Amino acid sequence: MTDALLDQALVEEATKKSGLIWVRGEGPARALWHVWHEGAAHIVGDGPGEQPLPQLVNGGTAEVTVRSKDKGGRLIAWTAAVSELEPHSEAWESAVAELKGKRLNAPDGERMTERWAQECRVLRLEPKNVTTEFSDESLSAPPLATSATTRRPIPAALPRLLLKRKKKRG
Repeated sequence: MTDALLDQALVEEATKKSGLIWVRGEGPARALWHVWHEGAAHIVGDGPGEQPLPQLVNGGTAEVTVRSKDKGGRLIAWTAAVSELEPHSEAWESAVAELKGKRLNAPDGERMTERWAQECRVLRLEPKNVTTEFSDESLSAPPLATSATTRRPIPAALPRLLLKRKKKRG
């Protein structure tokens, strides 16, 4: 009983302090922002402008890895029971109130919670099994495919513009 309480406290404290958790459903793991609320991690996503949720299924399980905020290494991993919260239910309203405070750079501010109710999923990840000992095996993987990119050809006029600035300074 004492070990279970210690594991629960460790999961809660580590997850609360970590800005991101790595979550793996049926597909590859993804880094997700979250809030810890009422004994579980809560995440919002799968809607326009929100984080993609890694094939998490209502009633399924997910593997959650929590990293150290200081060093970035794995602190703890736990298996979560996944449940999707019904929009505008009491549990959904409570979780969304916490999530709203942590959502950075929302494009629609006050309308955000209504958009979440209509277009997104709010999931509760409740801890079940805890792992604190890891192998030395690296979990590194190639980046997931995405449409976001910063690599584009430089504009043809850019080198001339940069040379003009150097000449004016000199």
